[in-house]
Order: sequence, then structure tokens, then C-alpha cells
Amino acid sequence: MAGFLLNRRRLLGLVGAGAVTARWGSFGTVGTADVDPVSDVYYRVLLRHTRWSETQFDGERYRRADFGFAVVLGNAVLVTRGAYDARATGIGRDELRARTVATIRHFAASNALVGGTEWGKTLFWDTTFQSYFVLAARLLWDDLDAATRTTVDNMVRAQAEYTVSLGTGDDPRSGGWTPNGLLGGFQGDTKLEEMGVYAQSLAPALAWADPVPEAWRAAFGRWSRNMAGLPAADLANPALVDGVAVSANTAANLHDTFLVENHGSFGPHYQEELWRTAARNAIHFLLAGRPLPEVITAQPNGERLWRGILGMTSDAGEPLMPMVGDREHLYGRDVIPLAFRAQVLGDRYAARAEADLAARLEAYQAYPPVDRMAKFTGEPKYEPEARAEIAIAYLFHELRPRPTPVDAGELFRFAAGATDFGAGPGLLAHQTERSWAATVSKAGLVKFAWQPAHDDWLFVISGSTPMFLPSTGLAVRGRSATAYRKARDGFDATASVLTFDSGRAGMVTLPTGTVVYATSGVAAGEGRVDVHNLTMPGVPGLDGDRRYTAAEGSATVRAAEGAGRGDDLVFSRTSVRHVRMTGVTPHPVYGYSLFAFEVRDGAGGADLARGKVASASSFDVGRDPGFAVDGDAGTRWAVAKAERGRADSWLSVDLGAVVAVDRVRLSWETAAGAAYRLEVSVDGMQWTSVAAYPRDDLRSTGKWLDVDGRAGFVVHGAASPIAVRGGTVTLSDGPAAGFVVEGYVGADRDLAGRAAAGPPTCPDGVRGSTADGYLSLFNLTGGRVAGVVSVRQSRTKVQVYQGVQRVTAVGTDHDVVLEAASARVEPPRFTVRRVGGGAVPVGVTVTVLDGARVRVDGPSVMLLVAQAGGVELPAVRGVDLVFPTGRPYPLNDLAVGRTTFPTTPLPAGMSDPSAAVDDSPTTAWTPGPGGRMVVDLGAVVAVGEVVLTWTAGVAPTATVATSVDGRAYTPAAPVARGRRASVAVGATARFVAVGTGWRTGQARLVSVVIKPG
Repeated sequence: MAGFLLNRRRLLGLVGAGAVTARWGSFGTVGTADVDPVSDVYYRVLLRHTRWSETQFDGERYRRADFGFAVVLGNAVLVTRGAYDARATGIGRDELRARTVATIRHFAASNALVGGTEWGKTLFWDTTFQSYFVLAARLLWDDLDAATRTTVDNMVRAQAEYTVSLGTGDDPRSGGWTPNGLLGGFQGDTKLEEMGVYAQSLAPALAWADPVPEAWRAAFGRWSRNMAGLPAADLANPALVDGVAVSANTAANLHDTFLVENHGSFGPHYQEELWRTAARNAIHFLLAGRPLPEVITAQPNGERLWRGILGMTSDAGEPLMPMVGDREHLYGRDVIPLAFRAQVLGDRYAARAEADLAARLEAYQAYPPVDRMAKFTGEPKYEPEARAEIAIAYLFHELRPRPTPVDAGELFRFAAGATDFGAGPGLLAHQTERSWAATVSKAGLVKFAWQPAHDDWLFVISGSTPMFLPSTGLAVRGRSATAYRKARDGFDATASVLTFDSGRAGMVTLPTGTVVYATSGVAAGEGRVDVHNLTMPGVPGLDGDRRYTAAEGSATVRAAEGAGRGDDLVFSRTSVRHVRMTGVTPHPVYGYSLFAFEVRDGAGGADLARGKVASASSFDVGRDPGFAVDGDAGTRWAVAKAERGRADSWLSVDLGAVVAVDRVRLSWETAAGAAYRLEVSVDGMQWTSVAAYPRDDLRSTGKWLDVDGRAGFVVHGAASPIAVRGGTVTLSDGPAAGFVVEGYVGADRDLAGRAAAGPPTCPDGVRGSTADGYLSLFNLTGGRVAGVVSVRQSRTKVQVYQGVQRVTAVGTDHDVVLEAASARVEPPRFTVRRVGGGAVPVGVTVTVLDGARVRVDGPSVMLLVAQAGGVELPAVRGVDLVFPTGRPYPLNDLAVGRTTFPTTPLPAGMSDPSAAVDDSPTTAWTPGPGGRMVVDLGAVVAVGEVVLTWTAGVAPTATVATSVDGRAYTPAAPVARGRRASVAVGATARFVAVGTGWRTGQARLVSVVIKPG
């Protein structure tokens, strides 16, 4: 036990950072079938977690409050499996078994389904813990008396009967929780979790009862199939799941995409609920030795939701959460969906993510409060839940073969892509091989989020935490968002501009992982980035400090040890009666909360504030201001819950008389103010600031900053210096004239050189950047801008972009037209150089028509033009140069790269229809007998023509139809048969369907090209 109490810096020194790295170096590459390092981690985590779970034992059983008794599932795994270690748990195996059996006996009898009154029957959330409880009982079945076995059997049967008796109605015992019948789409919430609860209340009975009434199976199937339902997709899918067509689904998401909401915003943590529920259900069938219902392994639309999760995945194997404040690092809710996808579905990408997550679990568990697995959330029930779900994940590894994980690089190559989920969800996201970034426009959550290297322990992005912009207090009046896609544009990127009452700001994300932020000067506090700084040995970057480097030098900011933080502020001795802490920046979730407010004169002086009268701007129930000056380290003041987002909350103490003071110590709870002022007064009316937190650890006018070697910033046009204060970086404190920030992954960039080079020269109101060779432009005005952007670059190898540009003495002048309040990013389509070397002459004009065609005019000189990543050809003045191997990006095709239906599971004989919109001549869609596919264009647009291209052979009959809502379709004119056939549409639509009379042996569809009207 003593080892667990070591200071974490000391622990790192004793163990050695190299040992931690070596421990996980072979994750996912073990070749022997009997070695599973992920499973071993889960077992060790459960052993150590037992030290916490034993605090739930009240002398007779594990406690009822917050479902503490659910620890029995982890206990059951430990006492029936593995190499039990009493030194790690702090309790002998036999004693743990006895306590667990006694608890199961008691809570089986006290369940409401069998006549008890303590718990149970209620769908939200008792049935989740019933599921864990039944699993624990089954693992210890031979240790239970006959009466308890009968009670457990009766419990699962009665729960199924009760759930079926509700039909599709709400559970009256569950308050306002509802799946909204089988319709879904409930405002502010998601059907995934709610319908999942109905399904998981039935699963134990389906797995363990005998016989199983058909009504139970039918209800389980209805709820399970509809969890991820989306009508436009489901109606296009005749595939049978457990004998029922997917097209029979009725449920819809709140939004008409595969993104789901919960608690009023998008949280990928909730999007994982499909596999979290499936895992809780599947483990019952696997342990019972019964076949899995097909819907568990063939979840309608499941793979589309999974791609959405991968687009938000961090390097720790869990989703990034820019729109939820308290669900990051919520183990084991993050473990169990990955374990299910890896072990039950055999998903090698999930196996990689699970291995990465497991590699950090023990380091996370050792962080205070030690032993626990749900540290960064406020709901106590998540702790026994975490134990149960890690136990289930362990069982999956025992019961199913381990797939070989892909390597980390392959995971993020597969996950890469840019998606605009729309103004309703308020999310424009981009996953690259090197970073993740997003524009969030949802009220109260507004930010431009960025995580270099997918490192969710680097920058704080969750909930209302500001990033580049203050998240709260800014109302979005307009949103411009573009997602560039490789299939259509030749590269993945995003470009956005948000309009506020006070100005505009936007962000471009590049395929290199770099981001560019531009602003007209929107709000005070703009340009702020918060940095995680913890001592968590074993998690990269969390070694107890962060190092910042700027032009003036470097500074190391140490991590605050412990759950809270103690601030000592010393100032010139002054005579005062009142001392006040006035907030500047609150904790992003919990506001401000102080255990102690101590005032002294001299280092050894008495606490002059103890027992005096304290007041505050607000306080929570049971957290009065007086608790901060009562001398009790266990009591505290906290702002009212409704005031947690308020920046200028304050706590003041009246010393009772004018006295001399020169120092204050503030002892914070987790809700520690990120920034505040210390103010004093003689009369309580006129206040003087005497100190502030945090003080600058580093201040730079050099326009660049390296953050711990993990990220780099270059700032152009800022009016104020870069400042590092504790865990906060202020790149420029707006709202002056605006500025541009370039964010780079890692420290392998010449930040000083980039800062010195400066940005392009742009028309008034336009900001620009040439980071990584891409031309990023932002029109931050309310009107259309036509003008010239001057790009500084070498004339020996001139990069050229879409449109017209002229070579100048210092680079190129680029003619641009930008729509009001919009952003654009252009890749360097070609480079131009002089034959034999030397500078390209001033006056050469290069017109890039598209990604395959370019024209060069101007002085008579021999020039060579190279296509990006391709061949080089000699230029002929005034003649279009066409590159035969190039694609004419951006393609004039509304379908390319778009989402297609059906999704998974596919009908018999059909291959993935996305092969017809991937712009690849080597892939093709096999329709299957009479197969039909739908292309979702993402928005209602004018459709002019549809062109179908088939492989060699006999082309099947085909029809084209259009729809605005994905439900009702209008047929177009008949399509002629032939290897390449087209049909004029002339309709306004979002969905275009291609129906076929395909028979075995006929041609397959290479492409569906949809041209705009």
C-alpha cells in the first residue's frame, strides 16, 4: 500500500519513463494466442480498483447509494478468474467472495421485481445495474443458495414482462426519460441511449430464461434495430435482420445525419452508446452459451456511426468531446464499446483504439484520487459502473479471439476526413493523420478546437472551455462552413467563418494537421488556449510540467500536485479591512470553489480571516461563504450552480477592523479559478487590485511559441504579446484590429522563420496564410471582396493556386473573389520553374483552370510546370497544358465522396454502394438481385444530369429517381441501357436513387456522376 502513496514525481523517478514506454511497445503485435496484454491490464485495473470498491462495504454488504453494490461484477470476475493478488486488492479472495455472495443474496431479495422495495424495475437507470448484477450472480451461480438463484431467475423474467407490457410507451417510474416511442428524434436528446435501455432490460431474460416468449424477442428486436435508425437510409435497405427488414424501422435522429445528440449537444461519448448497449447485452448471451441475436452483430447503420466516432477519436482511443463538459476520460464507458467492436465484431481499428486506451488505464488509475476510474465527472454512480464495464471488457477477451490491431498510423489514415454536420448540430470536424480540429458554433460552446497529434491531454477543449474564442457570451449570427473532400477536391480540409455582433472569426484546417485561425477582433480574451498540466506517469506529455519556448527564451510551468490547488499571493504591506477574490476566468465546468481563504501579515502570522464575516456573489446550497473562513479543511464555499459560467464571481472577507496585511493563501477545490484578481478595500466600496493569478510565466513579443515540443503557434498581426500564465496561453488578447494564428503539430517547424516571413498581403478585411504551402483566405467583412492577394515566395520554384496569378519581384499576385463572411483554402495545384534554374521572370501569368489544366502567359522564356505530386511538362505560352494523369479538381460532380445508402447490413448479394461515388475506376458497386442505391447530396440542390458508367458486360436496366426528404421519390425519365448512360433530371433534390434490374453475371456500376442543374 505504501507504494501507492508515493508522490507521483517520485514514482516516475523510481519506475523510469523508459520502462513505462517499453511496457506498451509491443501492444497489438503479440503473436502467441495465450497472451493478451489488454486483458491483463483489465485484470490488474480491477485488482487495484478493489481498494476503492471495498470502501462501499458497510460491514454486511456493499452499499445501495449510487449503485455501489454493482461492484459485485468486478468482484465476481476476480474471484473466479485470473491470478488473484490479495496484496493489490487489500482483501483475501475468500473474504471478497463471501462479501460478494452476501451482497447478491440481499439485493436479489430487495429488488422491486420480486417484491422488494430497495431498487430495480425502473428502466432508467436501474436496469443497467440489474444487468451487471445478474452477470455477477451467474458468474457465482454455484456459490448461491437455491432461493437466491430462483430470485435472480424471477427478476430477469419479471423485468422482461414489465418492459414488454409498456409497449412503446414511457416507463412511469423513470420520470422524464423517454425514447419518444419508436419515432426517436426527441428534442435535445438521442434515441441511442433511451432505446438502448429498453433493449438491455430485455437481454438478460432472452439469454438466461427458458422458454423465451416471442413477444420478448420481438420487443428486443424493435428497440435494437431502431437505435441507429435514420429513415432516408433505412427505407433504402431491404436487408433482413432477425427476419425483419431494416426498411421497417421508424426511428429518426434529431438531425437528418448520422450524428446524434444528447443533453442538447453532440457528444461522441453518446454516439458510442450503440456498442455500449450491444456489449452489455452480448455478454449475457456469450456467458449463457446462446447464439447472439443477429441485431447485435448486424446493427443497422452501425458502421456509419462508427465512422463518425473515428472522425473524433483521440490517440488515447477515446472520443474527443468539444461540446460536452464532463464526459472526457469516463472509464469504463469508453472501454466497453471498443472491447465489443474489437472482440465481438472483430474490428481491427477498434482493437487498435482499445489497445491505446488500455495502455493508459493504469497510469490514469494511479492519478489522485488513486484507484478510481471515473475521476473527471460529478456522478458517483459512474465509479461502480466503470468497474462493471471493465469487467465485461475482460470477459470479452476471455470469450472471443483477439483480432490483430492495425498500427496507429493506419487507424488515423482510415479515420481521416472532413465533415460538415450542419448548423443545427453546430459542428464542422476534420480528422487528419496528424491532428484533429473542429469549428463549434453551438450556443454556449462556441470555439475553434484543435488537438495536435490527437492528444486529448494537451489542450482543454471540452464543454464551455474557450479555445481561440470565448465559448460563452458570443451569439453566432451567421455560419459559413465548407468541408473539402479528397475524392472531389483532391485534398481534405475545412474552412469556416462565424459572424458575431462584434465581428467575425474563422478557421481553416489543413490535411497536414495544421490549423489557421483568423479574426477581425471579436472579444476580450480572444486567442486563449488552455493546456492540461498533470503528473500522470505513463501518459505522454503528463510528466509534471510543460515547457514553453519563445523568442526570448523558455519557461517551465510545473503541474499543481493534488486534486486542488493552493495559491500564495504576496504583495506590498498595506492596511485594509476587506479582502476580495474577484474571478477573471472560472473553471470551465464548475466555476469557483474555495476550501480556505487565509489572510496574514508576515509569513508566520495568524490567519486574520478565520471566523470573520464572509460574503460572495453567489453560493451553492450547503456551500456558504463562511465555510471558506471557518478553519475546517473539509468545508468549502462554491458559487451557485447557475453561476458556474460567470467569470467575475467573487468572495470577500471582512477582517472586522483595519489591519496590515501582505499575503493571502487561497486553497481551491477542483473548481479552481484559472485567473482572478486579489483586491483590498478600507471601506468595502473602493477596491484596489494588489495581486493577480496567474502571473506571466513567459511573455514574448516574438510572435511565436512552442508548447512543450508538442505544438507550435505563429501569430501574425497581433497587438499584444504572447503570454503564458500557468495553464493558460494567450496568443493575443483581442479585440484590437484582429490577427492570424497558425497552429503546427509538434516542434519540427521553423516557427521563428514562419513568424518573420509574415502572411500574404490582402485586401482590407481579408486575412490570409500560406501555412504548409496552402493558401488560406478569410473574408471577415459583410460584403463580397474582389482584389489581389500578394503571396511572398521564392521565384525559383513558384507555387500556383486555382485562378489567375502573376509573378512579381517578391512572389505572386493572386486575383481573388471572396463571398461575404466566408473562408477558402487552395492547395498548390502546380509549381513553375525556369529551365536551367534561376528566377521565373516578373510578369509571367499563370492561370490554373483546374487540377489537370494550366496555362502560362507572359515573357518568352522556357518554363516547366509540375503537377502536385505528379509529372513535369514544358509550358507553351498561351496554350492550355493538360496533364493526362491528373484529375480536374474540383470535380463538377455532386455525388463524389458523398454518403450512400444502404449502409450496413447490406442486402444479400450487394456490395458497398460507396464504390460508385469514390472517383476510382478500379472499384464498382455490385447491386445484387434488383439492387437499389441512394446518394445523399447533403443538402437540397439543383440536379441537372445523372451519368451511369458500368463495367464491361451486359448493363442491367436502371432507373433514376429524386427525393427531397429521402422518403418520397419522383422518377426521372427512363435510362437507356449501355455501358455509359445518362438521363436529364432537372429537379431540386437532396437524394438521388439508382434502381436496377440487376441479375447475376451482369455489369457492375463503376460510377454515378451527378451534375448540378
